[in-house]
Amino acid sequence: MIPVLQFSTYFKSVIWGGERIARFKGIPSQGHDIGESWELSPMPGHESTVIDGPFKGETLAALAMRYPEELLGKKVDEKWHGRFPLLIKFIDSNDDLSIQVHPDDRLAAQRHQSLGKTEMWYSLDPQPGAYLYAGFNRPMDEAIFRHMIADNTIVDALAKADVKKGDLFYLPAGRVHAIGRGNLIVEIQEASDITYRIYDYDRRDANGNPRELHVDQSVAAVNYDDVVSGKQNIIPAKGESSTLVDCEYFTTCVHDIDRETLLDLSQLDSFTVLIGIGGQLSVSTPDGQTVSLPQGHTLLVPACQPSVKIQGEGQVLTVNL
Repeated sequence: MIPVLQFSTYFKSVIWGGERIARFKGIPSQGHDIGESWELSPMPGHESTVIDGPFKGETLAALAMRYPEELLGKKVDEKWHGRFPLLIKFIDSNDDLSIQVHPDDRLAAQRHQSLGKTEMWYSLDPQPGAYLYAGFNRPMDEAIFRHMIADNTIVDALAKADVKKGDLFYLPAGRVHAIGRGNLIVEIQEASDITYRIYDYDRRDANGNPRELHVDQSVAAVNYDDVVSGKQNIIPAKGESSTLVDCEYFTTCVHDIDRETLLDLSQLDSFTVLIGIGGQLSVSTPDGQTVSLPQGHTLLVPACQPSVKIQGEGQVLTVNL
C-alpha cells in the first residue's frame, strides 16, 4: 500500500513576493521575493518529489502514471488518465499582482494543449488593508474591456473586496481577478500554468522592460457577464468542519481539530490532500504510519488509504475529487 507522502516544495521568486511563506511554514527564509510555494505540483520542470520513505526521489507525476488507481483513485484516473489534476500553492503578495484571467478547459486545450485553470483562494493571514479583485462590478463587453485596458482604467471595473482571515473566493475560468498586496492565501487550482496578463500597472522586469501583456489572448477567455457580488467568510467552530468549494475540479473543506479525528476516506475513490493551516497536527494510517503536519505543510493521502486519524490541535484543509 502506498503510504502518506511528503513532497519537496518549489519556492517561486517574483517581483511582488515577500518572506511571509517561510515564516508561516516555520522554516528559514527562502529569499526576500518569494511569492509562491508550490506544495503539490505535477507541472513539467517543477514537479514535486517525494522526500522520504520507499518512494523517495520519485516525482508526483511519475507516481500518478505508475500507480494510477492506488494513488489517484479509479474514478480520477478514468477522467484524468494517470495525471495528477491539481496544483496546490501558498501565495504571499507583498505587492499587487497583475490583473489576469485564465482560459477554460476547451480554450486551453485548443491553444496550449493544457488544462484550463479554475481555482479558489482561502485567506490565511491578511495584513491590515489587504484587498483583492474578483469579477466585474458593472456590465461589460469586449469593446468596453479593450477600451478600459487601453486607457489604464480596467481596475475601476473590477469588484474589489477587503480581505479578512477565512475569506473564500471561488474563481472559475474566465473570471478576471487579481490578488492585491498584503495577502497570504492558499490557492487550489487545476494543474495548469496558463495565465493571460491583462494589466500590470506599467511595472518593469529586472531588466527594465515592461512585463508582457496578453490582451488579445484574454479577449476570448473572459466571461463578460461575470458581475460578482461579494465573498464568503468561512471559519469553522471549534471541532467542526465546513465545505469551502464543491465543484467538478475539486472539493475543499476546512476542519478545526481539537480532538482525535477519524477521516473515513473509503468511499471517496480519490486521493486526499491535507494542508496544515494552523497549529500542530499529526496524521496516522491504519497500518501504523504517523506523519507530522505542522502549519504551512502539505501531505498527500493516496486513494488506497481507507482512512486517516488526525491528532493535535489546529486547522487543516482537505482537498479531493
